[in-house]
Amino acid sequence: MMSLPVWLDLFATAVFAASGALAAAGQRQTFVTFCFFALVTGVGGGTVRDLLIGVPVFWVQDWRVPVICISAAFAIWFTPARWWQGRALDWFDAAGLAAYAVFGAAKTLGLGINPISAILMGVITSCVGGIIRDVLAGTPSIIMRPEIYVSAAALAATLFVLLVSMGTPLPLAGLIGAAAGFGLRALAIARGWAIPPYNR
Repeated sequence: MMSLPVWLDLFATAVFAASGALAAAGQRQTFVTFCFFALVTGVGGGTVRDLLIGVPVFWVQDWRVPVICISAAFAIWFTPARWWQGRALDWFDAAGLAAYAVFGAAKTLGLGINPISAILMGVITSCVGGIIRDVLAGTPSIIMRPEIYVSAAALAATLFVLLVSMGTPLPLAGLIGAAAGFGLRALAIARGWAIPPYNR
């Protein structure tokens, strides 16, 4: 069974959890809410993925995941607010988006599931946590805005799957896919790139 290093999954969980805690900070919520936002954002996409592909939900099986989520909430709560001003939430989210897109696709491929479904599971893994976070925070969901977001996740997952199918070593394919997805999302954040909306 193919697999990427576990640290990639834990890294993605940590940065997504941090983005959830930052959303709670923006709402000036309590520490309990910080922890809840961090947890559901960190594990939301992976939970949906695992339920769809019929495997045990990853964070129920690995105690490190909820600990990492709560630790991210602690880190945001106890550090100066000025550290997280500006677009910190967007940058944490971009890093988690790219890493989770690749990890979700790799886990699905490793179970013998077809490449198209693997790409879709990569997108679901990387996007659903952020959607849940936005809904809980009462802010317009990222997918309801014309920003390049799902497209960046799709780029990361698709490139990874294509490279693996061509025989590229798994770690290298993962690195290239994640870098491409993060790069596209980073340019969208920095330059305000967006997908043209329907205007008829």
